[in-house]
Amino acid sequence: MTTEPTSREAKPTRAWVIHPELTAERDRRPSGPALEEAVSLAGALPGLEVLGAEVVRLAKPHPGHLFGTGKIEELRARLEAEEVELVLIDGPVSPVQQRNLEKAWEVKILDRTGLILEIFSDRAATREGVLQVEMAALSYQRTRLVRAWTHLERQRGGLGFVGGPGETQIEADRRAIDDQLVRLRKQLSKVVKTRELHRAARAKVPFPVVALVGYTNAGKSTLFNRMTGAEVMAKDMLFATLDPTMRALDLPSGRRVILSDTVGFISDLPTQLVAAFRATLEEVLGADLILHVRDIAADETEAQAADVAAILEELGVDPDVPRIEVWNKLDLLTPDARAARETEAARGPDVVAISAITGDGIAALLDEIEARLGEVTERTALHLDFAEGRKRAWLHDAHVVADEAEDDTGWQITVDWTARQQAEYEKQAG
Repeated sequence: MTTEPTSREAKPTRAWVIHPELTAERDRRPSGPALEEAVSLAGALPGLEVLGAEVVRLAKPHPGHLFGTGKIEELRARLEAEEVELVLIDGPVSPVQQRNLEKAWEVKILDRTGLILEIFSDRAATREGVLQVEMAALSYQRTRLVRAWTHLERQRGGLGFVGGPGETQIEADRRAIDDQLVRLRKQLSKVVKTRELHRAARAKVPFPVVALVGYTNAGKSTLFNRMTGAEVMAKDMLFATLDPTMRALDLPSGRRVILSDTVGFISDLPTQLVAAFRATLEEVLGADLILHVRDIAADETEAQAADVAAILEELGVDPDVPRIEVWNKLDLLTPDARAARETEAARGPDVVAISAITGDGIAALLDEIEARLGEVTERTALHLDFAEGRKRAWLHDAHVVADEAEDDTGWQITVDWTARQQAEYEKQAG
């Protein structure tokens, strides 16, 4: 297709979504919700017009073409008739499969990882987020160099390589990517150090951190906005938020906490992407309370909750950190289904049912946050002589030390503790 030079705005790319369902896999996700999620993923990327979507059932993937010859020809005719320019395959596609499908269909192919990377690249706003996306993209691209250098050559532009195709070119591409990864890691280390300084500064303020986590599009950003009055982008699309956003939140008692909105989780998120975005989720690792926001109106809500739990475990989140399940989107349920969910939530000790859109249940959620965070802490300055090492050790063991400095006579220690902890200190170390 040709683009008219007089057109001010580029025409949307005509896309088609395919979800390969491997019928031999017993633990595969239901194809209907999986295809719906894949279409939502495509909708999260600007400039795409999804013309159609379908499930293609396979006993096993063809090593060179993914699909069989007959299916490839059937799809080719459909894609040609619809004038499709981009096919999004909701699953892994090897470099060889990608090259062969692009040749057979004369379209661009993106697999699930490639699509998520494109979305991440579009959404990342902070310097750290941008660097992490670039590193994840380069790592992904590096795995696709073998026997796929011609595809890379079309994409990479002016890297200034000299030489013809073959193993030499692949090695040159690989070295260029490795060099760029080294540069990005150095830049990222500087950004992370700055972030650590900011986090250390927050640690000196006795405000607990409450982290919102959940499956992507569960309504975390809408809830964040409702509770804090912030204007974080909250759209009905996957991965609307990619960089953690933090705001102060005053609870009904007047106690102040820090509320953190985070990137949404998703099933089958490639491992390298989880690793690349670990730093954006580090507020979860240090949270005093985790709010697991669930789209309770989604057919896949139970599977989504399991995915979130698995990723939290993979990230190394302490299982002892208190959690509240926030059953969001009550407004999308029928009256009977809503009543049933509210009754079910009321029976659970760690569940609150809400609608972030209407505000229903928010007051109860704030009360539950207050209760789960426990007693109010108070900041106290202490001076301990060098002979009082046992007292100092107790304070550190109790994790109440916010700051410490040593002088000629002993330690100047700033602690954040509850009245109960203070009484225990005076009893144990007195």
